[in-house]
Amino acid sequence: MAKKFFKNIGEHIEDFLRGICGRITPDKRVIVILTMLVVFSGLSIYMTVSSIYNFGKDKGERMQIEALKLQLEQQRDSINQQNLYEYEPTE
Repeated sequence: MAKKFFKNIGEHIEDFLRGICGRITPDKRVIVILTMLVVFSGLSIYMTVSSIYNFGKDKGERMQIEALKLQLEQQRDSINQQNLYEYEPTE
């Protein structure tokens, strides 16, 4: 039943697009297709370049935070706390 429903929706969309494109002259169709090609290509290139640019941008901040966490854990370590006491040598 759902298969039939989606098939009908697809047919209605196809009929609608054929009706719209049928009214456009062949020269205008080429212009529309080339315009869409340029716009979508530009968006694709922009998304690719922006994702490559931002790929490691916050990585340095994350590394600094992780290093700070490690330093705090080392300060809380019981072995390091024993080293903080000053022992007087006994004679």
